Amino acid sequence: MGLSGLDVIVVGGGIAGLAVAAGLRQRGAQVLVLEQAGDFREVGAGLQISPNGARVLQALGLGDGLSQAAMRSRAVALHEGANGRQVMRLDLPEGGAGFHLVHRADLIALLASALDGVQTRFVAQVAHVNTQGPRARVTLQGGEVLAADLVLGADGLHSVIRPAMQGGAVDPPFFTGQVAWRALIPAAPDSLPEAQVFMGPGRHLVSYPLRGGRVRNIVAVEERKAWASEGWNHPDNPANLRAAFAGFGGPVPDWLAQVSSVYLWGLFRHPVARHWHNGHAAILGDAAHPTLPFMAQGANMALEDAWQLLRCLQHAPIDRALHAYQNARRDRVAKVIRAANHNARNYHLRPPLAQIAHAGLRLASKLRPDAALRRFSWIYDYDVTRA
Repeated sequence: MGLSGLDVIVVGGGIAGLAVAAGLRQRGAQVLVLEQAGDFREVGAGLQISPNGARVLQALGLGDGLSQAAMRSRAVALHEGANGRQVMRLDLPEGGAGFHLVHRADLIALLASALDGVQTRFVAQVAHVNTQGPRARVTLQGGEVLAADLVLGADGLHSVIRPAMQGGAVDPPFFTGQVAWRALIPAAPDSLPEAQVFMGPGRHLVSYPLRGGRVRNIVAVEERKAWASEGWNHPDNPANLRAAFAGFGGPVPDWLAQVSSVYLWGLFRHPVARHWHNGHAAILGDAAHPTLPFMAQGANMALEDAWQLLRCLQHAPIDRALHAYQNARRDRVAKVIRAANHNARNYHLRPPLAQIAHAGLRLASKLRPDAALRRFSWIYDYDVTRA
């Protein structure tokens, strides 16, 4: 069943917005994407696409493009921060949809390549949305009003659409007591396509190569009381990053010595939205469920949302479709977010608990090397394109 004749406005040109826009157009809908920036220039650095997200890209016809834009990850390796000693290595499967390491801008470009026939408007700042009536209405800054059969809010953390789903009230986020730095440095030519995690008391650092091994992505998280603003684009002094991880060994000191530009942001926990739809409007991705980065599932959940929403719209009128979409997604997303919150604590253990836990991981990796991957098979093996 196609969506010919359906008129849709998608607010936001990030991963969720472009994925759902591409899928809607492929099914015959008329789609307008409103993006507040001047183009689809996506700030950010690296991200990980796990099999559950990769399956959506493949179903959108972008599987070959993903293989070209990303590096296929071979493993996740956990290390003690102080000395770089390996605690556990988790080899990832070579077959199937795969785990991928990709620059965020390259993923955005890949999704944008699938927008043939989609209208786009840049520098389009949404001020207000009215969800009631047969046609939802979006008011832009400056007063222009646009109407559509359906408005989809994929406008991220600071969504303008989300409050309208909740009747105007939004549960406020709270600071987790953690901040994160992100940086890109040149990668060594022999960099292995794997994610490395270095764990220490109250902090950890994740790194992996991007763009064919030419660039190395670094994300470093520290527990601290000093508050930092939420968002990806707050410049910081690289000396602060180096000071926070001064006690780390292995390759970390050399990596951090190469950092010339770094961004800092505060990690805030947002409740999953109570209501994902209202009238002829709905939200998806970070607009519905901002996710802490400790399971690398933010982009993957956005892709899953997009596909589930497409399916529901194909099989029911808008009101029923949006209700079915929320019912299909909310519990799974909440479970993934709980897993991410738990992972943060595991990475930041202090002595003597850290030594005990690391010894247990070493033993478990020898006795059952695939146990850690099996533990999260409910995330990675899920196929929203078949569910």
